[in-house]
Amino acid sequence: MPPAFRRADPPDSPLYFLAALGNGGLAISFFVYLQFLLPHPETPIPVFADVWAALARGDAGSAAVAGCLVAILWFAARHVRAMIWNLGACRAVRRHGDACAPAGGAEVAMMALPLAAAMTINVAFVLGAVFVPGLWSVVERLFPVALAGFAAVGAVALRILVRYLGRMLAEGGYGGADTAGFGQLVATFALAMVAVGFAAPAAMSATPAWVALGLLGSIAFLSIAGVLGLAWLVMGLRDVKAQGIAPEAAPSVWIVIPILTVAGIALLRLSHGISALWPGAASGAPPLPMMTAILAVQGLFGLLGWAAMTRVGYFARFLHGAERSAGSYALICPGVAAMVFGMFYIHAGLIPAGWIAPWGWAHLALMLPLAAAQAAAIRTLLRLDRLHFGRDPFHPAAALHTLDKS
Repeated sequence: MPPAFRRADPPDSPLYFLAALGNGGLAISFFVYLQFLLPHPETPIPVFADVWAALARGDAGSAAVAGCLVAILWFAARHVRAMIWNLGACRAVRRHGDACAPAGGAEVAMMALPLAAAMTINVAFVLGAVFVPGLWSVVERLFPVALAGFAAVGAVALRILVRYLGRMLAEGGYGGADTAGFGQLVATFALAMVAVGFAAPAAMSATPAWVALGLLGSIAFLSIAGVLGLAWLVMGLRDVKAQGIAPEAAPSVWIVIPILTVAGIALLRLSHGISALWPGAASGAPPLPMMTAILAVQGLFGLLGWAAMTRVGYFARFLHGAERSAGSYALICPGVAAMVFGMFYIHAGLIPAGWIAPWGWAHLALMLPLAAAQAAAIRTLLRLDRLHFGRDPFHPAAALHTLDKS
């Protein structure tokens, strides 16, 4: 009899790709400090020369920059290790005749793979920018590589999505208690992550072809994400209203927060790309109203998620207790997303509008809750790692340790 995985053990769920996503997001979050607080007048993002100049000053700011660099490296390494672990776990499941995600409502969880893979490209871009001397001088040669990478990840995402939706349309039976939550929005999250990746060359490239390709790719994936996201949000609310949310699905309420963060950043990047291609078409409208609307909706779903998880005892059972659920790693994304979008709101919205002064008391006070959200995400990640994987998270052997010897 071939060995089988026990259902309660880590290799069983593709949602463990969210652990890789969380580590990658935390690496990006420390880069966001450099993006908005470290001067980089010659480039749209801070690069090695800017970082080195800051370190060479030898002051308190240098120590802060060094701390961010260490955190970027640490979380990036954990991201890569978690990706390798998850891919190995998935291969191990397939070798024993099973699918990484069973057919049915749970199959959409496989969208966590392209979601995390898109984050890998973002992390690689950040590492190259701040740690490789002179890389920005050849960045125009790297943008088509990034575009090809996001196109490949997008193709994988669409393949998984079409297979899932095709089965759903042909066979039905995907409603009721099985979909009483917002877990299907992981697909929307993946598509939006691909869209924000495409939007990076649109915002930063000086080559019209790369700007155009990034613009078109981002708009395409953002449109698909928007249509499906709205449909799944309405259906999820309908099923939750009728069935109540299952305790393990409660964190899915918070998935709206990171989706809106990446969608909002994509829209900001697209506005730069549109201005670059068609200067006369730029409306000149400030982004603050759009960002405020996004922030308000994020706040609403933050409160709803907290209320739902508190009422079903989720934190006591799956975070501070002994029960394990792969979906618990979705708790990291909202903290990271809130911090990242909050930094954009302050530095791309409030400061350019002249509502607060750079480095004034209001500026520093507004960043404090963002740092607190980031710290809470880190604590949650470390707690979940200990609960799910013990002292050595994502050890290469961990993907195989649950095989039954039968």
